[in-house]
Amino acid sequence: MKNQIKNIATCWMAAISILLSSCDAHKDFPDTAMKVGHILCTDENVHSIEEVKAKKKEPIAVVFYINQSEDVEGNGYAVYLKDVSPTSFADSLGIIQGTSTSVTALDGNANTYSIYSTKDTSSPLAEEVFQLWRYGQSAYIPSVAQMRLLYSMKTVINPYIIACGGTPLPDEANECWYWTSTEVKGQASVKAWLYSLESGGMLETPKIQAHKARPIVTLNN
Repeated sequence: MKNQIKNIATCWMAAISILLSSCDAHKDFPDTAMKVGHILCTDENVHSIEEVKAKKKEPIAVVFYINQSEDVEGNGYAVYLKDVSPTSFADSLGIIQGTSTSVTALDGNANTYSIYSTKDTSSPLAEEVFQLWRYGQSAYIPSVAQMRLLYSMKTVINPYIIACGGTPLPDEANECWYWTSTEVKGQASVKAWLYSLESGGMLETPKIQAHKARPIVTLNN
């Protein structure tokens, strides 16, 4: 019996010794997970800023949100490097363009398609954004909720936008107002929301006014 106990103890000691040796031999491997500040490039992949520069990749957008919810489409969002020039949400008033009107929904992609496809009026804004579709990516106008996410990460991602040759998200009060893709509930036929990237405020605005937009893209791989 004593010999059996001794043999078991010896086996345990040998196993522990092997385990400790394995721990000593552990190597750190590069963390390839997508992070805020990573760069979406024309090769349809997301890279660190170091990889972009070292491998001379062509940047498109900067990651500003990583999705942790199964209820939200995609793996995260990236913001384009430059604005869309000031233009109108719609070319006429009096037409509901079918957005959700929700200020909490992350639904800019669906909203943009709705305002683009409305038959009774056209959307110069959506048409401008759709011109950016290339390299397998689908640009769209962020919803109010998506603009909130972008605003919350502005100071984090601006250095990466600048490093990629883009236009930083503004701090100046006279440069800060951007179209969202969200119509105003109860006034959807005439107004949509502007969002301030200087203060995080919102402003009901007639759709025929010209304002800029900063497109984003959903990352799906």
